[in-house]
Amino acid sequence: MKPVVVAGELNVDLILTGIDGPPVFGGEILARGLCHTPGSSSMICAMGLARLGTLVRFVGRVGDDERGRYCVGALSGEGVDVRGVIVDPSLETGLTVALSGAGDRALVTYAGAIAALRASDVGDDTLRDAAHLHVSSYFLQTALREELPELVARARGAGLTVSLDPGHDPSGRWNGGLRDLLPRIDVFLPNEVEALAITGARDVDTALRELAPLCPTVAIKTGARGCIGIQRQDAPLRVPAYAVDAVDTTGAGDGFDAGFLHAWLNRWPLEACLRWGAACGALSTRALGGTPAQASIDDVRALIGSAA
Repeated sequence: MKPVVVAGELNVDLILTGIDGPPVFGGEILARGLCHTPGSSSMICAMGLARLGTLVRFVGRVGDDERGRYCVGALSGEGVDVRGVIVDPSLETGLTVALSGAGDRALVTYAGAIAALRASDVGDDTLRDAAHLHVSSYFLQTALREELPELVARARGAGLTVSLDPGHDPSGRWNGGLRDLLPRIDVFLPNEVEALAITGARDVDTALRELAPLCPTVAIKTGARGCIGIQRQDAPLRVPAYAVDAVDTTGAGDGFDAGFLHAWLNRWPLEACLRWGAACGALSTRALGGTPAQASIDDVRALIGSAA
């Protein structure tokens, strides 16, 4: 298969686990565990795709610092082509502190270089002979967001398909030109909170119906309930979550993206894409962080087979 180009943010995740409730100013809570892992939606998805055997080219920006070298080394260690990663001494590599509880997590991010990537950083030579362009963290990547229509046009002109995971919008506006962009992409991969916020719908089924006319394939991640998707405005399909011994949900949605895209790029039916996404998302929760327990093809096949 031709490579997938991931244009996105790079940062380190510092994960504090075993947290029983949210912190409050003026108070203090205790965590029962700590680790640091490769972070960012784009990076986790890229490493997940590579773990499934997909060739991946990564384009991003990091600072000339320890965190940046750590990120580049982690990508390279999974076989990701990092020649498109720009080291900019004027920037600092970002950091996300993830507060992980039993059923969910909260994130605090220092953006650093995250907002600095531009469409012009993704050269035509990077797109040449590739199959697909994936972009995550639409709302965080402010410079790229402004120029994304141009990048998508270049990618499609070069024969690539395009997917987008919007991520969270810290501003709470949930727009930024996203609705105008959706008809130009092939796969939209929000989670339930994001889909409801973008559409203003009260439930995920309504959100899916509103998004379906805007994009050929939409898959909404619904956490412990699994996922729901629609393709070419056909009937929606639901796939339940897979049961695993979960340790940490950080990056599970990005693992879902990797599994879904792996199947979609192989032109498998929507149900198979949803199952691979759900399996990869579930399997990634077996360890702290989004990448240490990412699934291989054999892992996914075993999990799906055991639930059949």
